[in-house]
Amino acid sequence: MMHNHRVTDTFPHASRMAKGYDVEQVEAFLARARAAYEDAGRGPAMTSWHVRTVGFDLVRGGYDVEAVDAALDRIEDAFARREKQRGEERAGSSGWQSQLRTQEQSLRAQLARPDGQRFPRGSGLELTYDPDQVDELCRRIEESFGMGRPLPPDSVRLAVFKSRRGSRGYREAAVDAFLDRVVELLVVATV
Repeated sequence: MMHNHRVTDTFPHASRMAKGYDVEQVEAFLARARAAYEDAGRGPAMTSWHVRTVGFDLVRGGYDVEAVDAALDRIEDAFARREKQRGEERAGSSGWQSQLRTQEQSLRAQLARPDGQRFPRGSGLELTYDPDQVDELCRRIEESFGMGRPLPPDSVRLAVFKSRRGSRGYREAAVDAFLDRVVELLVVATV
């Protein structure tokens, strides 16, 4: 299918049958990210966390979701590289490694909980994540830390879980917040 791309289009648009990310929101965020990266401390503060957690409305005629998400992953990695570099400048290389180990220890404490008990359960009819699938990912993350070979950030970043209802599953916000912290550590550990 052909799209009439305007010269200003940064990404391909979603197909006519699918929704995509709101073009103006994406472009505004990219402009802020570019300014923050280029100004390096002089302009608005932005970190890899801001890039990882940004959200856009889904609209007809929007940008292709996969294309934007792939670009955001690259931008997140660029910010993470800078954060690592600054962390090493501030604390020295061994101090920075020590900070990462402390972060990893706090994550491992939650990873070590028994299956079915790693996260709070949902309530009522709220949508929750399948505990078996979440626990499986947590075991893989814990194993990779134990072997000193962190997983690629995308294997956590792109994880998808089946939905459950209420107490049959883990509360989504709790799992998402934890996995964000894992991704943050993996990104700075692997850049």
